[in-house]
Amino acid sequence: MTTETFTFNRAIVRTPSRSVTNGLAAVAGEPPDFAGIAREHAAYVNALQAAGVEVDCLPALEAFPDSIFVEDTALVFRNAAILLRPGAPTRRGEAAEMAPALQRHFDKLLTLSYGTVDGGDVLTTGQGVFIGRSGRTNAEGAAALIELLTGIGLRGQAVTTPPGVLHFKSDCSLLDEETILSTARLSASGVFQGFRIITVPEGEEGAANAVRINDRLFMSDACPRTADLLARANYRLVALPTREIALIDAGLSCMSLRWQA
Repeated sequence: MTTETFTFNRAIVRTPSRSVTNGLAAVAGEPPDFAGIAREHAAYVNALQAAGVEVDCLPALEAFPDSIFVEDTALVFRNAAILLRPGAPTRRGEAAEMAPALQRHFDKLLTLSYGTVDGGDVLTTGQGVFIGRSGRTNAEGAAALIELLTGIGLRGQAVTTPPGVLHFKSDCSLLDEETILSTARLSASGVFQGFRIITVPEGEEGAANAVRINDRLFMSDACPRTADLLARANYRLVALPTREIALIDAGLSCMSLRWQA
């Protein structure tokens, strides 16, 4: 099966709202700083553009604090997009707000009609599309998504996200056609049989949410041991700040929808 796994020339992002400081967090703690999130988002957009990606930056949505994390609202491929149903009730309206942008870019827009799926639980690889059941993505939604993927020529597979992990891609990312970056707890499940696995060092689990963009690998600047590991494996790294978005359970993949037009 052929998929566009990390070759991209288009992306959609959304400007952070001031309400983003009230974004969802699994554990109550230090709130993020709006100015800090704005800087992290700007650095991310600049990195996308430097990698050769044309970025459609949508306006902020004050009514939806988590709307900066556009990945959870949709899946995008070369010739089709799928509008999802986020698992958190407070985020359901974000998908409808994303629809007009998807209609501008895609002739075919499908809609998940039942169950719940967050895009953060979906990892597209050349061997298929992994859909991690989690607190945000349920079995009904995964089954509905598999049906939609089949209709556009892709093969979906429902798998299990480790307990206590927000999203499947919180613990993994695609490095190249044959290689997955993963936490030890996820790779131990055997889900990535057939792939080469690079395991992030203990204590740097957040590094597993990296993003391969063309010839570059975006990763958190807070994980030096993982950076050393990947540099020695000859990946071209772009270290980006993630301190503030991490306070609301987010990572780098969350902030864009990426595809090859």
